[in-house]
Amino acid sequence: MRTLSFFPLFILILFISCSTEEGGIEEEFIEDNIGQEDEESVAEQGDSCSDVGFVFEESNGIISIEFENNDFTEGWKLKNDVADVSGQGYMQWEGSPSMGNPGNGRVTYRLEITNTGTYRFTWRSSFRKGSNGTEHNDTWLRFPDAKDFYGKKSSGSVVYPSDSGKSPNPHGASKDGWFKIYRSGNNNSFSWQAFTSDNDAHDIYVVFETPGVYLLEISARSDFHGIDRMLLFKENISQNDALDEADAFSNKKDCN
Repeated sequence: MRTLSFFPLFILILFISCSTEEGGIEEEFIEDNIGQEDEESVAEQGDSCSDVGFVFEESNGIISIEFENNDFTEGWKLKNDVADVSGQGYMQWEGSPSMGNPGNGRVTYRLEITNTGTYRFTWRSSFRKGSNGTEHNDTWLRFPDAKDFYGKKSSGSVVYPSDSGKSPNPHGASKDGWFKIYRSGNNNSFSWQAFTSDNDAHDIYVVFETPGVYLLEISARSDFHGIDRMLLFKENISQNDALDEADAFSNKKDCN
């Protein structure tokens, strides 16, 4: 009888012990889930360097890149037949032209941005076949995860890539968020030019809203369009000042 009198008390203690242990497990599970959500959020934003292999680091609002400093698909060729280029030479597309369907021969550059805001884009390029500067003079460009990507004239006119959900769109080719980026003039010396919208040249701008890693995508359009270098600089920096700094190429940081 004395043993039975303690039985309800034993059940109560056992119930409290189990409830406390389950509560601890539940709290631990919630904490683990919170950690996983944070990690997934970072991965979705693309700002984890270890996820992308290498990045070009922005510094003081400038990113300067040797175009050939990347891995290229078949069809891109490294050329060094002119003296007026930097690094190992320049790259040109020698595969089939892709005038209306961007994505062929795609090359991706990953940019680590710490100084957020609006940047202007330009590159140093040349047409490497013939004497007509309106041929072999363009390549596709896209910033798929930037806040905004557009062409703008000094008059205030703005154009957006086709299929971006924004308008107006440029004259001439554009598709799936890609701009056709061209240079003009019949002098085939390498020069800093990057325009969109045919016969209505708009300079190129991109907006990085938060710090992190962003994608710059190139794909082939005209064959024999040679590209030597690329440059992005914040819009409050003049192009001349940016070019003065461009010879100090951005650090290519290995993330592995």
